[in-house]
Amino acid sequence: MSLVISTALAALVAQSAVAEEHVVKMLNRGEAGAMVFEPAFIDAEVGDTVRFVPTDRGHNAETVEGMVPDGAEMVVGGMNEEVVIEVTEEGVYGIRCKPHYGMGMVAVIAAGEPVNLEEASEVRAPGRAASTFEELLSRTAKTEG
Repeated sequence: MSLVISTALAALVAQSAVAEEHVVKMLNRGEAGAMVFEPAFIDAEVGDTVRFVPTDRGHNAETVEGMVPDGAEMVVGGMNEEVVIEVTEEGVYGIRCKPHYGMGMVAVIAAGEPVNLEEASEVRAPGRAASTFEELLSRTAKTEG
């Protein structure tokens, strides 16, 4: 086996060994109130996965247009279905429950350098989602420096 292939395989094994899976519950009621993701702020690394579990029925998890780093895939989960988001790029990922978006059922995944924070902050969200995203994105800015 060539040195290049050996090095690539070693790096792949090392990355998968340190990758973490974060679990987020989709809840009708949680510590932060009604219709929430818990936790709503996920501090992740590139290579991690975030699993959204429909603990209570009537929810989905999907990425928000304009709140995903360049190169990352948009994800749309079905109602009452578990959704796994692979963190493939550095930046912030905005997540919503489509039926409860206006009620503020949103989450933010922050991975590495928040390269798309400015663009994500400019996305207009309805109702309580706007203030919840503002608060969650401010946590991202604080972890940056």
